[in-house]
Amino acid sequence: MELAKSFEPADIERRWYPEWESRGYFAAGLDTAKPATDAFCIQLPPPNVTGTLHMGHGFNQTLMDALTRYHRMRGDNTLWQPGCDHAGIATQIVVERQLDAQGISRHDLGREKFLDKVWEWKAYSGGTITAQMRRLGTSPDWQRERFTMDEGLSQTVTATFVRLYNEGLIYRGKRLVNWDP
Repeated sequence: MELAKSFEPADIERRWYPEWESRGYFAAGLDTAKPATDAFCIQLPPPNVTGTLHMGHGFNQTLMDALTRYHRMRGDNTLWQPGCDHAGIATQIVVERQLDAQGISRHDLGREKFLDKVWEWKAYSGGTITAQMRRLGTSPDWQRERFTMDEGLSQTVTATFVRLYNEGLIYRGKRLVNWDP
């Protein structure tokens, strides 16, 4: 076998990354024989579906990937949870600008068709973000990918807030919020 004159990482990555995924190397598992202290979980701060990833995302994800791989190599039950955030009004503005470029307003479409356009954008942008992360070589558990507006996730958030309110741990009111930029 003759070695290449120069190393071409893209060729190697295209071959091995799908192989690692198909073998389940990134998947978290529950090993009941191990103590819970041998677990490591990290939540990807979900990038907004308003656009693509930038160098700051790449830096942050590289650090999380290094930590995740370190714990996997130690034999810890490891979960790196990937996902995207809806970004609410910011995503609405992105879609409105796209429509505006076509001479259409969201009012022309009506609520349902406009929401369809927002979900189309989410699918496109979220897919781009996932592809960028895979191309970067990150190793989250892709089978557990979430979106902040997933039904189960939204129900969990609501149930948690209700429980905290009922336990008197949070309250609703008009208060100043201290913030230090």
